Amino acid sequence: MSRDVTTEAGRRRRRSMDYPINMSEVRLVVVGRTGSGKSSSGNTILGGPIFTADVSHLSVTKQCCKQTGEVCNRQVTIIDTPGLFDTSQEDEYVKREIAKCINMSAPGPHAILLVIKLGPFTAEERDAVGKVEEIFGEDAWKYTIVLFTYGDRVTSDFKQLVEKAGPELQAILKKVANRYHVFNNLKANDRGQVLGLLEKVEEMVGANGGQFYSNYTYEEVSKMLLKREKELREFYDKKLEESIKSVESKYEKKLSEAQQERQKVENSLQSELQEVKRYYHALERGVRHVVEHTVKDDSMEDILKFHEALKLN
Repeated sequence: MSRDVTTEAGRRRRRSMDYPINMSEVRLVVVGRTGSGKSSSGNTILGGPIFTADVSHLSVTKQCCKQTGEVCNRQVTIIDTPGLFDTSQEDEYVKREIAKCINMSAPGPHAILLVIKLGPFTAEERDAVGKVEEIFGEDAWKYTIVLFTYGDRVTSDFKQLVEKAGPELQAILKKVANRYHVFNNLKANDRGQVLGLLEKVEEMVGANGGQFYSNYTYEEVSKMLLKREKELREFYDKKLEESIKSVESKYEKKLSEAQQERQKVENSLQSELQEVKRYYHALERGVRHVVEHTVKDDSMEDILKFHEALKLN
């Protein structure tokens, strides 16, 4: 005798009920071939022109980028990936961007959105599918949703279009347990399509035991980021102490030489100390952003160069 709860669909529904999800924070990694509409989809989700987007096949987003906004009463973070399939990029560049993608989505994404442009399934799409598994691991398919873009081109029942799709697309949909969503990025004001996507993400996370996606790589990256944040904060604390001593020493000499203007000098001392503290406290608040742009083999000198390049102060 067969019961619904013994089917895979039944088990998914049961797991989803066992882990009721009300996610206040959502991390989404958007992947796909160049020109598929990754950045436009990120803009649609966040409700504004946050990411630089283009409809051409030229890769506009050259570097991994993370943006956060409030969407449908949730704090949503989008990690928009670079042109990982752009053959003009050097391997080392791509490897670094992959590392940044992992860093920015640590401790792990709630969903990976595989963006596929409506139309013929191309070799680039096949490469994108392979990249998902290569970067995130085989288990990542449990946390992947196919996001079809150019929904404005749909003139008939989309479900029927999917059912009639070629074997390659069917194979992908099978990998993701037939999870897909359709976006019309020309109608970013249609917030219902965004809410629908987030609800599918929550349902998927619930079916996965209420947890975001993680694996050994993410666990190691999370440890590395925490270690680097601690090291960078300790470095800035030490520099702050040195700067305070230097400023106090400078004004101590001025105070001994200028008794008549003592109050003015003391005021200047306090103002400069306050600014020095503000400067280093601002640096410490930005350490997470700095370390997300580093890779495992970067030295402290490299990290400080990233800080200077990012102009966090």
